[in-house]
Amino acid sequence: MTERIVNFSAGPGILPLAVLEQAQADLVSLPGVGASALEVSHRSAWFTGVIEEAEANLRALLEIPPSHRVLFIQGGATMQFSMLAMNLLRGTGRHADYVVTGAWGAKALTEATLEGAARLAWSDKDEGYVRVPETEELLESIEAEPAYVHITTNETIQGVEFPDTPIVPDAVALVADGSSDFLSRPIDIGRYAVLYAGAQKNAGPAGVTVAIVREDVLERIPDGLPTMLDYRTYAEHGSLYNTPPVFSIYVLMLVTRWLRDDIGGLTPMLERNQAKAALLYDVLDAHPDFYRGHAERTSRSLMNVTFRLPTEELERTFVADAAAAGMVDLKGHRSVGGVRASIYNSMPVAGVERLAAFMRAFGVARG
Repeated sequence: MTERIVNFSAGPGILPLAVLEQAQADLVSLPGVGASALEVSHRSAWFTGVIEEAEANLRALLEIPPSHRVLFIQGGATMQFSMLAMNLLRGTGRHADYVVTGAWGAKALTEATLEGAARLAWSDKDEGYVRVPETEELLESIEAEPAYVHITTNETIQGVEFPDTPIVPDAVALVADGSSDFLSRPIDIGRYAVLYAGAQKNAGPAGVTVAIVREDVLERIPDGLPTMLDYRTYAEHGSLYNTPPVFSIYVLMLVTRWLRDDIGGLTPMLERNQAKAALLYDVLDAHPDFYRGHAERTSRSLMNVTFRLPTEELERTFVADAAAAGMVDLKGHRSVGGVRASIYNSMPVAGVERLAAFMRAFGVARG
């Protein structure tokens, strides 16, 4: 096998090697099927088993209650920015509150304003998106009877993450874009009215988005929405109204099987993610005059470690030297610069240890 690089891409993220090998083995001809997973009908018995296991695995891993439906949709989280507001805000005569902790939350708010009265409830944009709100700040920011409150659980660009499921009043529908830390830790899924996540960070390849939608939300959806932008279409047809992204759902099923069987669930996954992130944050904290972390300590992401060096020239050298050493896609997002190491579920501990060692050596040599 060709040697694999250490890939710190923010997305699509890396996949478990065992999943890639299984997909490779099945690519030309699935056992008992005689055709590729890229060719099999979404109406086939094989795919019925795949999508049913994918949902069952998600339900087991996240402890999804019967009150919530699991939907497989296309269009990524970006389409959800509009779809969510169409389903939950359009025609309600109410407002929606958006808690904006980074670039993706800001984009979600912009799209929602096209559908109704979407309001910026809280933001630390003026601080540079370095933290999430404290519980009291969040509660104080919510205006009376919003249609929902929207958060982004992890901001990939700024490296800012909610450490726990935010607390909002029981009567308020909590909604989240959970794309970049989906399946990285246990969450209280029952507290969400809707949680949606593009698969391409932790759950599978690009092409499928998981939406976990509470039943009462489906009852609130207005009539007259475009068929493929109505959550009820997916709920009523088992996500099979049209041809779904068969291969992406198949790989998602393999990833959830890996999380279940190889990792042992989301609690061990969280422990592994915490250990990986600590390797890098320890370097930042040990060398504060050379490495400057972006997020405040209480809001640091376990998925995307973002930091700056003393000069942009040093940052360019860091990224180039790391690439020459087999560690790629460390350049920060173009909107903020710096360095970003995305260390999603599938990133091996050894890959993070390698980067941490490189950071220490680079800081000594250039500091």
